[in-house]
Amino acid sequence: MSMTKMIFEWGEKSILLVIGAGAFAAALIEIYTAFIDYDLQIEKLFTLFIYAEIIGMVGAYTSSSRIPVTLPIIIAITALCRLIVMHGKDMDAMVLMGESGSVLLLAGAAYIMSLKGKLSLEKRKLHRPKID
Repeated sequence: MSMTKMIFEWGEKSILLVIGAGAFAAALIEIYTAFIDYDLQIEKLFTLFIYAEIIGMVGAYTSSSRIPVTLPIIIAITALCRLIVMHGKDMDAMVLMGESGSVLLLAGAAYIMSLKGKLSLEKRKLHRPKID
């Protein structure tokens, strides 16, 4: 293995460690402050869900060296839903429609990507040599 490749792999793993540890620490702080303040609202739950998805994405990448495309899309959907819930009452109707349309577009993209994944698995099964 070349020295450059080892440096890039080490850098990648270091960044993933920082991202995973940062998301975990942020989630713990969020939970701690919610219990101390007796203030657990829906937007905090959305935030915790985003942290959990980020930690899951880091875990999925470290176990398979691939990030499923649907995970970042789901994180984006959750973040937009959090914004809609937090600012829904005070938001301009056109902004609310735009964010809602974005959620719909991202949901469609996630669905299409999940279909693509299923088709790819079926293609692999078809092209796999049969052992008799």
